[in-house]
Amino acid sequence: MQKAKCTAIVLAAGQGKRMGTKIQKQYLEIQGKPVLYYSLQVFQNSPLIDEIILVVGEGQREYCQKEIVAKYGIEKVTKIVQGGAERYHSVWNGLQEIKHDGYVFIHDGARPFINDEILIRAYGAVSEYKACVVGMPVKDTIKIADVDGFAKKTPNRSFVWAVQTPQVFGISLIKEAYTKLMEHENVPVTDDAMVAEQMLGVKVKLVEGSYENIKITTPEDLIIAESFLKK
Repeated sequence: MQKAKCTAIVLAAGQGKRMGTKIQKQYLEIQGKPVLYYSLQVFQNSPLIDEIILVVGEGQREYCQKEIVAKYGIEKVTKIVQGGAERYHSVWNGLQEIKHDGYVFIHDGARPFINDEILIRAYGAVSEYKACVVGMPVKDTIKIADVDGFAKKTPNRSFVWAVQTPQVFGISLIKEAYTKLMEHENVPVTDDAMVAEQMLGVKVKLVEGSYENIKITTPEDLIIAESFLKK
């Protein structure tokens, strides 16, 4: 069966306020290279991915083109576009640049540890189900709190997953979902799966990612990331 055309939208417009640094987290360095470099390199080397659309913050397009895309030879980057006020605005801006059918891998640039195996599993799932997200079953017991901070419910841990990225969809499906979201915009969404679920009622398949596929959010995460790379 012929491979469908695949685009990766890599989101690098976040402010990273929890990191506590003036430099945005995606540009902080791990072993001499920016966090953003690592996921871009995986998409660059993957035979599944045909193009990359990089979504960056205001005023950062020239910097990213010179200091990341050109410097590290990320030749699959076909567009660098400006992000929006919220994550879903940035995804929407990236989706506008896709002019073909196929699949889109939406990935947080602050997750440097994706790998080929994750991309292959996600491609297999999206080919069958049209919507899938990478994640892992949680290791800890989860408590649902009430408004006063007391434990209200304990869900069965075997059914609870921590969701990661990439989140992968048929392009026409996720464009339709985001078009409906942008018409309302008062619908609270925290990831792309919620957009597909709430706007279209789509069932989203969960796909095994990796416990190392962490998001760099706090200074402690940088220490963990260094240890992963050394390993």
